[in-house]
Amino acid sequence: MSPYGSGPDSGFPLRPHQLGQDVFRAVLSEDIEWKPFPAFPPQVRLAVIVGQPSEAGPYTIRVKVPHGVKLMPHRHPEDRVYTVMAGVFYIGLGDQFDAGSLQAYPPGSVIVLPGNTSHFHWAKSSEYVAQVTAIGPLGIDYISAKDDPRNNNS
Repeated sequence: MSPYGSGPDSGFPLRPHQLGQDVFRAVLSEDIEWKPFPAFPPQVRLAVIVGQPSEAGPYTIRVKVPHGVKLMPHRHPEDRVYTVMAGVFYIGLGDQFDAGSLQAYPPGSVIVLPGNTSHFHWAKSSEYVAQVTAIGPLGIDYISAKDDPRNNNS
């Protein structure tokens, strides 16, 4: 009985595949479709890599934030794992934006953010791309309603 396999002889039951994950496939960078996301400032782009973030189940997204853009304090109900793909990812914790508390993470860094942790981002030194993996549905709630782009009807 192998502790590393799955199936009837391994001691680990076979699990059903997640939607869209029953066949091998690859996602190449040049095939990623970047789109605006209503909960982000208009310059920010989001791409769905795997899964359906609006539904229950695992998902992977990428977020591209242009130089100078800030994402004001917010929280997500789901636990998240961020991987910095490009640029420097600045993140701070708390209910107030505090540039002095930002931590910088270079490409290749992995950040684990527990659900319901208030935090904020700033593309301080350059554009960055971060990949986020979590179990949906994706949620985002801004600490202050005035910072939520979904409330700006102009």
